[in-house]
Amino acid sequence: MSRWSEGTEADRKYVVRTMAFTIPYVAVNVAAIFGVFDQIIGKPAAWVLAAAVAAPIVGWIWAILSLMQASDEFVRALMAKRFIVSAGLAMAIASFWGFGESYANAPHLP
Repeated sequence: MSRWSEGTEADRKYVVRTMAFTIPYVAVNVAAIFGVFDQIIGKPAAWVLAAAVAAPIVGWIWAILSLMQASDEFVRALMAKRFIVSAGLAMAIASFWGFGESYANAPHLP
């Protein structure tokens, strides 16, 4: 099913919100890859860059939660389960690698 052509109004809003947060996220990261921000790395101004990269992630979470709120109970329950499982996996993987860096001399990932 295409969220845009066959979906509900909530589905279309989700697509618009997701793209609104994805485009700046990709733009900032591509600029960083090509060295646009090299002169501020390690300086206090780099915190603005870190916030600019993190803000769309918060936006994606808001977009998903808004879609969940606009859905019926069954879809909301399925989405909540997926959200919880994916967040748990992300935390478990990050914790595993972080402790690997601390205790097993695993390389620090950039």
